[in-house]
Amino acid sequence: MAGRTRDDRIDAAVLSAARELLDEVGYADLSIGQVAARAGLHRPAIYRRWPSKRHLVVDVVADLLGLHPTPDTGDLRADLGLAMRDLVASLRDTCLHRVLPALVADLAGDERLRAHFLATVFEPRRRTTATALRSAIARGEVDPGIDLDFVLDAVAAPIYYRALFGHLPLSDELAEQSVAAVLRAITR
Repeated sequence: MAGRTRDDRIDAAVLSAARELLDEVGYADLSIGQVAARAGLHRPAIYRRWPSKRHLVVDVVADLLGLHPTPDTGDLRADLGLAMRDLVASLRDTCLHRVLPALVADLAGDERLRAHFLATVFEPRRRTTATALRSAIARGEVDPGIDLDFVLDAVAAPIYYRALFGHLPLSDELAEQSVAAVLRAITR
């Protein structure tokens, strides 16, 4: 017997309600009951899609960050710059700067949640940046001997570091500095 087909309208309503509530009440005070009420649903409809509030929040994070951040137009500096400015804006101008530190803390103690986060948020974003870098290698712009995983970490690390610790502001200048530093290290 086949299960029910997933209703994208319900998913969209739940994600929208969760996003609004994260803005209003924050991560710690968010509940599935609140999300259900805001979305006009019953809690079981949400639990059929997400096993916990934390899993739902991961999908909200993916929605807010976007899954295809780095274009591959043939201009690596512009492509990385756009992706990092978008990352800064998402972390600075949405509830993510408040949500992400608590969510990251929860990842440490829950392997299923961590796997969901990596598959839903982390890996799709990295793939688009890796594609742009591989294209630049093929064009001869970037040293083919780079450690791709290190470069992928390095380009966004200063932005995530500031988002997690909040010790300095997130700015477009930070995005440009991150890209410039990485490009100095990897371009021919």
